[in-house]
Amino acid sequence: MLTNKTISTPRLKQFVRFFRESGTPVFFIHGNGSSSFFWEETMQNLPEDFRGIAPDLRGYGDTEDQLIDATRGIADWVADFQALREALGIEQYHIAGHSLGGAFLFPLIAEEGERVLSATLVAPGSPFGFGGTKDEKGTPNYADFAGSGGGIVNAEFAKLMGQKDRGSDNPQASPRVVMNTFYWKPPFKPEREEEYLSSLLSQKTGDTRYPGDFVPSENYPFVAPGNYGPINSTSPKYIGASVEKFIHAEAKPPVLWIRGAEDQIVSDNSLFDFGTLGKLGLIPNYPGEDVYPPQPMVSQTRYVLEQYQRNGGTYTEVVFDDCGHTPFVEKPEQFLTRFHPFLENHK
Repeated sequence: MLTNKTISTPRLKQFVRFFRESGTPVFFIHGNGSSSFFWEETMQNLPEDFRGIAPDLRGYGDTEDQLIDATRGIADWVADFQALREALGIEQYHIAGHSLGGAFLFPLIAEEGERVLSATLVAPGSPFGFGGTKDEKGTPNYADFAGSGGGIVNAEFAKLMGQKDRGSDNPQASPRVVMNTFYWKPPFKPEREEEYLSSLLSQKTGDTRYPGDFVPSENYPFVAPGNYGPINSTSPKYIGASVEKFIHAEAKPPVLWIRGAEDQIVSDNSLFDFGTLGKLGLIPNYPGEDVYPPQPMVSQTRYVLEQYQRNGGTYTEVVFDDCGHTPFVEKPEQFLTRFHPFLENHK
C-alpha cells in the first residue's frame, strides 16, 4: 500500500512516498521536470521482501521550498538525502535514479558507497554534467562552461510550467507537448497522463529555482551558468569534480544502467544540447563541431563506468529498443524483468 508522509529533518521538510513498512529499503530518485510520483507504479511492483521510498527532491513536488546552491553541484541534494536516510533510521539500501536522479547517484556513491547495496541508473544525465563539454572525458568547450546552466532552458517552457499550463497549443514549449514528445517515444502516452503532467508542473520555478539564473558569455551559445537552481547544479562547472571521487570510491556497489535506444534528452545527439541544435542549423552563430560538438552524454557515462569497473566496481548496460527517456514508464514489464533480479542478487 502506498502512503505519503512529510519527514522533517534538520535540513528541510521532505515529502516522501512509501510502499510497505518493512523489507529491504529501495530508494527511488526522480528526474527534472517530475517528482516522486513518476516512481509510484515501479514501487508498487516491488518483490515482497523490499519496501519503496521515494522523496521529492528540494525544488520539486511537495517538499519544502528551499534554495538550491548550485555552486555546490549536487551536494545539497546529497546532504538532503543523507538527512532523510538518518531520520528514517536506514543504514543500507538499494537506490534507483532517473535522469537527473541518475546523475545524483554518482556523487552519492562517492559519499557513502559503503551503504549502497546496488545502484540502478535509468537514462542518467552524464556524470560530467549537462551541456558545454566534448569528448568522453568531459573536456569543457570553454573555460566559462558556456552552454550549460539555467540559460539553456527554453524560457517559455519554464514560464508555462510556472503558470501550471495544461494546454497543448504551443508546439515548442507547452509542458504537455514537451512531456509527450521527449519524456517517452511518441506515439506512446501513459494511461495516467494527467497525473504525470501534474507531477511535471509541481516543480518550483523562478530565477533562483527552475531554471535558475545565468550570466552572459562571449562564447556560443552566449550564456554561462549562474549560482542557483537545479539546472545550474548539473552544470559541469560545478558537478564535474565528483567524477574522480566516484571512480576511486573505496566502496563500489554494483551498477545497473538501463536506457532507451531512442532517448532524445540524454544521448550523444541530444535535442536539448546546443551542440546538436547548432549542428542542425537551429541556433545561429554556431562555431562548428571542432569547437562545440554535440555532447556525447551516453559515451561519457560509459567511459566513467568503465573506469569505475577498472578500479574494482561492476556495471551492466541494458538498452531497450523502441524506447525513449523513461523506460520504467514506457516498458514497465521489460524494466522489472531486469530490475527485480538485480535487487534480489545483491541483498
